[in-house]
Amino acid sequence: MSSADLILPAAILLAAILYSSVGHGGASAYLAVMALFGLAPRAMRPSALVLNLVVAAIAAVRFARAGHFRWRLFWPFAAASIPFAFLGGAITLPDAVYRRLLGAVLLFAAYRLWRIFRGGESLRAPSLSTALLWGAAIGMLSGLTGVGGGIFLSPLLLLARWAEPKPTAAVSAAFIWVNSFAGLLAKPASLAALPPAIALWAIAAAAGGLLGATLGSRRLPGLVLRRLLALVLVIAGGKLLFG
Repeated sequence: MSSADLILPAAILLAAILYSSVGHGGASAYLAVMALFGLAPRAMRPSALVLNLVVAAIAAVRFARAGHFRWRLFWPFAAASIPFAFLGGAITLPDAVYRRLLGAVLLFAAYRLWRIFRGGESLRAPSLSTALLWGAAIGMLSGLTGVGGGIFLSPLLLLARWAEPKPTAAVSAAFIWVNSFAGLLAKPASLAALPPAIALWAIAAAAGGLLGATLGSRRLPGLVLRRLLALVLVIAGGKLLFG
């Protein structure tokens, strides 16, 4: 058994704990780890989406049971994102373009993890047209890159003061799940590229997702760990962009 066989599941477990605690599926972290270990791009996207489905489902249920889910906030973003995630998932980008785009996504994810969001301002609901427009844009990008879109939706909801952190986590988890499913549905043949170890990775992701979502619903902060993970994303994103 190689070191990668041991390190990858452990890294996925840790990523699932960290991401699910804030309502994310963790695709950007899985992509970062897979990039560091040199996994082929054609296997990276479907693998990240499968793991996303596992973790996001657990996070969505946990946060919803805690009373944080907001249907009125969720549905316009999801309604616009699903068809565009399907469209983006059907597009196969050249390897060089994919790596640069993914590198930029990972660096943005690092920024999102590092940033501290502060409350105190009054909330305001987004207009329907604004939510639909942003949902379409995030859906397209999530389909192209193989992430669920939570790394874009969460900071948007928080910075625009459209939701507090816990409802943001609940809405993001459900949003990630529907986008990940649409991305896989657009290209089911990509499942043939899944590595043999995907079952083990899914078990690790499920365990991490269950623990992280449970901790997140109890308001356990993970700022230091999330910032450490942000450094990993910077390394991986830099490798993709400049390696």
